[in-house]
Amino acid sequence: MCMSGQRFFSPNSSFSGMNSFAENNSAATELDEKEGGCTDPTLRFISQMLMEEEELENQSCMLTECLALQATEKQLSDVLHGTGIQPGGYSSGSHLIHSSSETSSIPIEFDHGYVSRSSGKRIHDSPLPDNESAETHQRNPKYLAASNSEESEEPLDDTFYDALLCPVDRTNSEPKAAGKTRRRRKKKGEVKVKTESVDVRRLLTQCAQSISNCDMKVATETLKKIRRHSSPYGNGIERTAFYIVNALEARANGMGTSLFASQDPSSAADMVKAAQMYIHAVPFMAVSTMMANLCIGKLADAEGVTSLHIIDFGVSYGFQWPSFIQGLLVRPGGPPRLRITGIEFPGPDFHPNERVRATGLWLEKYSKRFNVPFEFKAIARNWESITLEDLEIDRADDVLVVNCLDRHGNVLDDTVVLNSPRDMVLNLIKNINPDVFIHAVVNGAYNAPFFDVRFQEALFHFSSLFDMLDVTLPSENTERRLFEETVFGKRLMNVIACEGTERIERPETYKTWQVRSLRAGLQQLPLDQEIVKSVTHKVKSDYNKNFSVEEDKNWLLQGWKGRVHHAVSFWKANNS
Repeated sequence: MCMSGQRFFSPNSSFSGMNSFAENNSAATELDEKEGGCTDPTLRFISQMLMEEEELENQSCMLTECLALQATEKQLSDVLHGTGIQPGGYSSGSHLIHSSSETSSIPIEFDHGYVSRSSGKRIHDSPLPDNESAETHQRNPKYLAASNSEESEEPLDDTFYDALLCPVDRTNSEPKAAGKTRRRRKKKGEVKVKTESVDVRRLLTQCAQSISNCDMKVATETLKKIRRHSSPYGNGIERTAFYIVNALEARANGMGTSLFASQDPSSAADMVKAAQMYIHAVPFMAVSTMMANLCIGKLADAEGVTSLHIIDFGVSYGFQWPSFIQGLLVRPGGPPRLRITGIEFPGPDFHPNERVRATGLWLEKYSKRFNVPFEFKAIARNWESITLEDLEIDRADDVLVVNCLDRHGNVLDDTVVLNSPRDMVLNLIKNINPDVFIHAVVNGAYNAPFFDVRFQEALFHFSSLFDMLDVTLPSENTERRLFEETVFGKRLMNVIACEGTERIERPETYKTWQVRSLRAGLQQLPLDQEIVKSVTHKVKSDYNKNFSVEEDKNWLLQGWKGRVHHAVSFWKANNS
C-alpha cells in the first residue's frame, strides 16, 4: 500500500543503495557540503542540536526521565492509596541480600569497574534446561500470541563533532563478519584464570525462583555463584547475567523502583554515540523509520496535497523527521505545509511541555533551511488522557497521519488498570480517523503479571539482544557497553525489580497488538511489496546474516537468529 520515492529516507543510512535523495537534490547536497560534508539529515540534525543548545549536554535523556517519573509517580500513588503490590520476595525488608564477593557490584552503587573472576577464557553458552522448547516456540511467529497469555559536564570535543558530521568510522564499531567472533586481547601481566563450565541461565532461573519463594538463603548463595560468571565486559551471556543479577538483587531488597528512577543517565554526547553505534550495527530502528517515512511520502506525493498533519506518539527528540523534511523539498509542486503534533509522557519539571517544545524548535529551524512550511504543537501528558480537542485536528488538511514507533508498550494495560489505557489510546486513534496509522512495536512476551513467567520470557528476550551485540560488535567497544547499561540494563531493572503500576516496560507480541487494534475498530492495510523487497534485500546484504526480515499477516517482522524482536504494520479506521 505505502509506496513512494525513496528520497524520504536518510541517504547515508545503511539503505543508501536505494534511490538517494542526495542524488536527486543538488541544492540540498550543496548545502550539506557547505556545512561539513555530511549528507545524512539525521546526523546533521543531531549535530545542530548539540552545537546550538549547550544545556543539552547537561540534560538527562528525555525518554529516560519521563519513564523514571512515571514509575516514581505510580509508586507514590500506591503508597498513598495503599494499593502497592507486595509479591513474595519483592519488598521484604527483613530478607535483604548483601553480596559478599569483593569483585561483585552492589546494585545500589552499580560499580561499573567490576570485572568478573571468569574474565580471560570465555564460557560457552550451555544448552537451555527443560524450558528450551518454550524458547524455540517463541522464535516462531505462529507461537508468539499464545506465549503471551499471561551526565558528564565536560564540553564536547572535535572528535564528537567529526563523528556526527562524517560517515561513521567502522574501525571500532564495524559489525563482525558472519560466523566470526573477536577475541579480547590479553593485557600484559594479566593472569589467565581457568573457569568452570556452568549453565548461567539455569542459575539465574533458580535464583529468581528462590526470591519469588522468599528463600533468601538459597537466593544469596545462587547470586554468589552467578557473580563469579558475570561481567559487563564479558561475552553475551556474562553481560546478560551481570544486569539480571543486579535486578534480582534489587527486587529482593525492594529497591527496584528507586534504582530504576535514580540511575544516572550519561551525557547527551555519549548517548548519541551509543545510538549511532546501535543503528550502524542493528537494522531494527532504521527499518521502522524507513517503512514509516516511505508510507507517509506516498500520501504527501498525491496530486493536490497542500497540507500534511502528523500526530507522533513518542516524538522524543524528533530524529525520525529530518530525512522526511528534506525529502519534501523535491516534491512535485513544492513542499506542502507540514504540521507535527509531538506527544510525549510528562517530564519531572514544572513545565512538562518544555522539553517537547524544544524538539519542535529544532525541527522548525531545520524546516526553514529547506523552505518547508512548518508548525509544531507539543503535548506532554499521559496518553490515555488526550482528547480529540487537544490534537487540534483540522479536517481541511489533505493528509492526516498517526505515527507510533516502539513506544506504545510504555502505556499501562488491563493487567493493572481495569479500563486499559493502551486500549484507550487505540480508541482515540480510531476516532482521529487518520489516512494511515503507522504502528511499530517491540515484540516481547515478558509482560506477564506472574513474576516467574515474566522472568523466564525476559531472560530469553534479553539474552538474544546481548548475543546480537556480542556477534556484531567488538567486546571492547565503549558505546556498546554504554548502550547495554543505559538501555538493556534499565529495562531489565524495571521488568524484573518493579511490580504493579511501577513496571512501565510492558511489551506485547505483535499478535496481541493485532487483536487489540481490531477490537478498537481499526482495519489493517497490506504491506507494499516493493518496499518489503527493498528492505529485505538491504538487511540481507548490509547486516549480519543472522538478522531476519519476514512477513506475517501484514506485519513486517524483524528478528535475530529466528527470534522476532520488532514488528511494523499499517492501519486505518474501519468505518464500515
